[in-house]
Amino acid sequence: MDYRSLGASALNVPVIGLGTANFRGGSNPERGIGDKTAARLVDIAIERGAAFFDSGDIYGGSEEVLGKALGKRRSQVLVATKSGLRGGPGPNDTGATRHHLIRACEASLRRLGTDYIDLFQIHSFDGRTPAEETLSALATLIQAGKLRYIGCSNYAGWQLMKSLAASDHHGWPRFVSHQIALSLAMRDAEWELMPLAADQNVASLVWGPLAGGALSGRYGRAGQPLSGLKHPSATLAALPDDQWQSIIDCLGEVARETGAGEAQVALAWLLQRPTVATVFTGVSSADQLEANLDALELHLTGDQLVRLDEVSARPAPYPLVLQRSFGSERIDLLTGGGDNVRVDRALPSVGGAE
Repeated sequence: MDYRSLGASALNVPVIGLGTANFRGGSNPERGIGDKTAARLVDIAIERGAAFFDSGDIYGGSEEVLGKALGKRRSQVLVATKSGLRGGPGPNDTGATRHHLIRACEASLRRLGTDYIDLFQIHSFDGRTPAEETLSALATLIQAGKLRYIGCSNYAGWQLMKSLAASDHHGWPRFVSHQIALSLAMRDAEWELMPLAADQNVASLVWGPLAGGALSGRYGRAGQPLSGLKHPSATLAALPDDQWQSIIDCLGEVARETGAGEAQVALAWLLQRPTVATVFTGVSSADQLEANLDALELHLTGDQLVRLDEVSARPAPYPLVLQRSFGSERIDLLTGGGDNVRVDRALPSVGGAE
């Protein structure tokens, strides 16, 4: 397993971790994989060094399943969870307020069966709560020893920068990570979030790396029709059908060249993107997890990266497209040259094979 630093912190995290949202299916219990299968996936992740688990307080009991599966191995792993979305019917059962976050943290600790959380993330920006209230509450929880590090998820660039500035102004702990949707089918985060992450030394943690299974090889000319894509992380991209097909075709070509599977190629592409620290993969079987972890052995060539970049590129949004027309030589490295970010380097690893 390879490791990378979690943003500006000195914490080393594995480059692939296990997402737990489907342990009990979240809002769709019928899609849950079952506690026995979940426990087996936790075992495999630990055995192969992918001992970084991402959960959330709205994931339908996944924290409880994860906590039981870890048992006495808790100190051997890293546990991330999230809060901030609606978790109950009451007027204060949602948001990033001091009231809700402290209660949510205590509840997550009970469900996980632990006395600390390695990474506690705000699930989405709360526009009604001052950033200062959110961050001071998190600072209190860190001081109490209940949280080790803090991060956020699904923030816009200005929202993340506002939070970082508030932390700097008051001397509170900063967000060390930002969990983002990123895949060959969903590259919007590359326009502002990843340049911001590079500038402020915030780690990018990836969810939806296979776009809800769309990039797994199950869809396209040789598989199920693209019209069958229903997962939110796939439809977020809103790509034209012809671009979907082109991406899937290119994945297939690179897979044949490398002898790997389409999912492995899609994950390897992500692992070679700038600022990416960990890719969380959500799977439903041991075979899927084993195959996804094998992506660590796949290093794509510069030509293969360029082809994947080009086929998945989207037109630059304003104001980036205008800035380029004014003087592209003054644009930051991460956003200069062509549509979308084209950088064929990854963050340096700080560990080798396990």
